Amino acid sequence: MTKAKPKGLYANIHAKQERIKAGSGEHMRKPGSAGAPSKESFEKSEKTAHTTRARKSGKD
Repeated sequence: MTKAKPKGLYANIHAKQERIKAGSGEHMRKPGSAGAPSKESFEKSEKTAHTTRARKSGKD
């Protein structure tokens, strides 16, 4: 059994937005609140998001 690769920050955000839209009763955390992604988290995920997108479109 292999370990599944963890999904990224943006994938988790979009999944939660879909659950909210479907009526889950959840809500998004405010920036700076406990448990919310930090600015550093967004900066780090930005770097990896662009390379992934380039690979998928064949521009690598």
